[in-house]
Amino acid sequence: LHTPPGTAELPSLPSMKIWDPAGLQPDSVETERIVTVLDETLAKLELSSLIPHIMDSLDSFADVLGPEITNSLTKLQKLSKGMERLLASSEGDTRRDEKQLGLLEQRLKCSARNVLRLLLAKPALCQALKYKARARESAAETFIKAFGEFRSFMLERLLTSPVEDKFMEDISPQSKKNTETITALRAELAAAVRTQEEEIQKKDNVIKDLKTSIQDLIQDCQDGIQKIKQEGEKQQQEEQQASQARCARLQQEIQQLEAQLHTLVLEHRASELDLRKGNRMGEKEIENWIQKYNRDMAKKQAEYEKVHAAYTEEKAQLSLLREKHALLRQEYSQIEEEKLSKELATMSLAATRIQAAWRGYLVRSLFKPKRKKGKGKGKGKGKGKGKGKGTGKKTKK
Repeated sequence: LHTPPGTAELPSLPSMKIWDPAGLQPDSVETERIVTVLDETLAKLELSSLIPHIMDSLDSFADVLGPEITNSLTKLQKLSKGMERLLASSEGDTRRDEKQLGLLEQRLKCSARNVLRLLLAKPALCQALKYKARARESAAETFIKAFGEFRSFMLERLLTSPVEDKFMEDISPQSKKNTETITALRAELAAAVRTQEEEIQKKDNVIKDLKTSIQDLIQDCQDGIQKIKQEGEKQQQEEQQASQARCARLQQEIQQLEAQLHTLVLEHRASELDLRKGNRMGEKEIENWIQKYNRDMAKKQAEYEKVHAAYTEEKAQLSLLREKHALLRQEYSQIEEEKLSKELATMSLAATRIQAAWRGYLVRSLFKPKRKKGKGKGKGKGKGKGKGKGTGKKTKK
């Protein structure tokens, strides 16, 4: 495509890489080395901030870390506790304490460097520890965040050209205004957080009051249960005495009912024999029906297997037809694309020829008055007439 006549090209804007530090790439060896050092330092800081949490839960991380790193962390933990005890008991000989403190501090630094060296030698382990041990102290988190911002700022400054510096100076008032707005919004956010914390504190107090009332209620319930138990035991004794008298009376009734039952059993034995005969006949009839059902189901099963085999075959044929349809559809799409490209090429060639014909027509229309003047002069002289004809032939060509 050509730019339409009379249309001015838009001025190119300065590179916007300064606005996205994450997408910046080093453009020189020195810049790349500086960024590499900053990235390694940031990774070490993140890993170092996780070491205290890992040491506190060393048993749970032992399987992941392995024996070598676990032993190094155990030594580091012992040195750290020794440093804490030495700092806590810093009374007595000051020079001796300072000397011991210096030696212990040196050993602590060497142990920490050894742990970092072992951890950084296993990148996969470092990544797993970042996912498992996410707890950091707020001071360490703030320092890591500030160092990350420093790294982004350094990379931005290293990759910023003089033109971009000028551009940044032009937009600095707006940036300051945005910074002030962000500061105000952060202050509002802090106020909202404080308000929320106060509400949470109030709710905690309410929860404490409710817990106290629940404990009082539990104590009252226990007293009531004890009282109910005593009343229940007394009532149980009274009911037990009444139950014994009732059991004696029921025992007499049971004896009478057993005598009646014996009489009824003798009376109904004859009817039981008749019912058993009828039951046997019913069982035989049920067996006949079951055999007939089994025969019918065997026939149905054979028909089902036949239909299922035909269905499986038709399904396989359908999958083959779908694959062929997909291939034909792909070939059809390719043919359509080729046809469209040929049509576009034909249209472009036709447009080119039309433009050429139009330009030729414009040239001939410009030279046409001159050719007529040449013919008028040629009437008086034969040589001029011959030249005019020659000029006309050339114009036609």
